[in-house]
Amino acid sequence: MEPLAGRTIGIVGLARSGRAAARLALARGARVYASDLADTEATRAVAAELEALGATVELGRHDDARLAACDWVVPSPGIPPHAPVLRALQALGRPILSELEFAFRQLACPVIAITGTNGKTTTTSWTAHLLQGAGLRAPACGNIGLPLSEVALADPAPDLAVVEASSFQLHWTERFAPRWGAVTSLAPDHLDWHGSFEAYVAAKARMFANADPACAWVLPGEDPRARALPGNAPGHRFYVYLERPLPAGEAGAAWDGEELRLRWADGRWETLLPRAELPVLGRHNVANALMAALLACLAGAPLEAVRQGLRTLAPPPHRLQPVATIDGVLWIDDSKATNIAATRVALAAMDRPVVLLLGGRPKGEDFGALRDALGSVREVIAFGEAGPQIATALDGAVPVTVVPALRAAVEEARRRARPGDAVLLAPACASFDEFSSYEERGEKFAAWVREAVR
Repeated sequence: MEPLAGRTIGIVGLARSGRAAARLALARGARVYASDLADTEATRAVAAELEALGATVELGRHDDARLAACDWVVPSPGIPPHAPVLRALQALGRPILSELEFAFRQLACPVIAITGTNGKTTTTSWTAHLLQGAGLRAPACGNIGLPLSEVALADPAPDLAVVEASSFQLHWTERFAPRWGAVTSLAPDHLDWHGSFEAYVAAKARMFANADPACAWVLPGEDPRARALPGNAPGHRFYVYLERPLPAGEAGAAWDGEELRLRWADGRWETLLPRAELPVLGRHNVANALMAALLACLAGAPLEAVRQGLRTLAPPPHRLQPVATIDGVLWIDDSKATNIAATRVALAAMDRPVVLLLGGRPKGEDFGALRDALGSVREVIAFGEAGPQIATALDGAVPVTVVPALRAAVEEARRRARPGDAVLLAPACASFDEFSSYEERGEKFAAWVREAVR
């Protein structure tokens, strides 16, 4: 662990990760200056908590001079590199660390890291589930909700930390070095934050910057961009295939249409379980399950424990999560589908006509890329800031109705959906025009849907 006593740590943003990083710094003897542009009831509560622990906190402004005097500055992952407060620090050459990097330097256990555009939350939660079923203390943390800083404060330390690593968090890493890792997929996302797809890919690739030959990486064999992400980084590679068998000479996992199977580097095959015993929907979830199984086995979980864990998998909240069936219409919350690639995956899992709810804050993607995925979609209800842009991009492909906000979209879907339909919230956008997170968006959606049955 890197000593913090006597150092001054700057915290920019007092959301979940900023609060956790400040608490970790204070617990390890550092001085803390924290600030947030928001001055709300929520930020005032966090400020009061941190001040009681000894931090100096400002709301409504960032003091550039005080931040420049800090040994390290830890920004909220939602603050992009081009934000004025971070540009000023970069111009002065001040060290900026993500909360992921900051906490990793204080962590007393090895890390499994999972990144990718889509599937990383599911794979992270399922990997932790399989390891916990094998008796290991292995919390799912990072971008999934539990900050790594909270794990670093745990006493006793866990056996492993299973970390969902976002591109925002990886961008500001220097020494982050997972022992095992996976890339679930790679497609354009967060272009508004990174500025380009190339910059987004470069941020993801930082997961491999400190690899050594003992590392092990699980990669999608049929996604060329994700497969190539580690480049020449050292470490053993394991590949996951759904559409064809594992090629000769490759270790990894595959689905042969009936069974999920593993093949190790020595050529030995092991069967996990029949597909019929895996209790989740969608081909993409077969891939997620295979990745989680490989990671758990590589990290030391016995194969039989992994088999048993696979039989009890459940989708994470807001990921193709059924909410209710009302008058023959199935309502599905996929609020976690915050980009076009995730929405395409959700649509591929549908087996009935769909009323699709798209919208929120756009992330710089072309919604026209959805046109060839709309085969099951009867109509689209577009909402939020992106509504007019979606209507233009999908003009002529399917009927599109534009409404101002998600609640209005739910009401419109009630009027338009027919028995046998699915109403699918798979927005392809960020939530921040109306909500604080995709979780809040999904929770509000579910609450508004259930109002109809009260």
